[in-house]
Amino acid sequence: MKAAMIVSGSQGGHLEIQQIPRPTPGPGQAVVQVMASGLNRGELIRVREARSGAPILAGIEFAGIVSQVGPDVRGVREGDRVVGHGWGGQSEYVLAEVRALMPIPVTLSWAEAAAFPNVFITAHDALVTNGEFRSGQSVLVNAATGGVGLAAIQLAAQLGASRVIGTSRSAEKLARLREYGATHVIDASQPDMVQAVRDATDGRGVDVIIDSVGGSVFDANLKSMAVRGRLVIIARMSGVETAQVDIKHLWINRLKVIGTTFRTRTEEERLALIEACARDVLPLLREGRLKQPIDSIFALDDIEQAHAHMASDQHFGKIILAVHQDAMAASV
Repeated sequence: MKAAMIVSGSQGGHLEIQQIPRPTPGPGQAVVQVMASGLNRGELIRVREARSGAPILAGIEFAGIVSQVGPDVRGVREGDRVVGHGWGGQSEYVLAEVRALMPIPVTLSWAEAAAFPNVFITAHDALVTNGEFRSGQSVLVNAATGGVGLAAIQLAAQLGASRVIGTSRSAEKLARLREYGATHVIDASQPDMVQAVRDATDGRGVDVIIDSVGGSVFDANLKSMAVRGRLVIIARMSGVETAQVDIKHLWINRLKVIGTTFRTRTEEERLALIEACARDVLPLLREGRLKQPIDSIFALDDIEQAHAHMASDQHFGKIILAVHQDAMAASV
């Protein structure tokens, strides 16, 4: 079968399309024929940092059709339409734990379905599991126009946030955030972000911040938070990994700073996150209350172009890889 592989090198990795054997499912597993796969920023980092080791399968999310199930598997049958989370999603067939699969409605195209898993699992983990969000609280999402940011904006709005604030450096992208549930938008390039957030919250500050920017905004985040606020860090897109901090804001306001990632989680923890997302988020998707805009669709053979497009930071929403030709349509 055809598969996108991350191949390591002394100066960083690169991508190759290779022919590898089709997987066989074991107990608790299924093989899915992949129709489409979403591209995520963490994959760019994974390629860039691949300096040693054997080639590994690319892709962490996928949508497709169950083609084979392992022994004693229940709840999933051959022919089921599913989305899933796990490495190998940018292959013609992927081996997945059954617990990592979620059913999808027929109203979604393959591209729309592939845009769902990773961003909403990540957003739910950041907002609900780690951010301890409750209805009526306020939420700030930095770099809100990417996949996870848009998912977090929508989840916060659907779960009853009093204010949903999104930031971006692009005026064009900011204008679109309100379509997805943002009540306030802030230009991240302005000189006083803290005051802008305070103005948007009547001087109180925000209860939960979901940040993917990193050290360059860390101090401003702390100064923008309400008493007992939670800052959840999910990435470091700015590349800045250090920050000078006035710890008075942490101490006086009793703030929490939480980092979260899939990388240091056990397999059981990862599967529990997927199941929590399926419980809380999948019903909203079925009801049509969540949407994920498709920025562009690339054929699997054009994966390097897809990575370059994401690296350019010009996209709004998800970049999709069509593994099967039937997935080239953005909508049903």
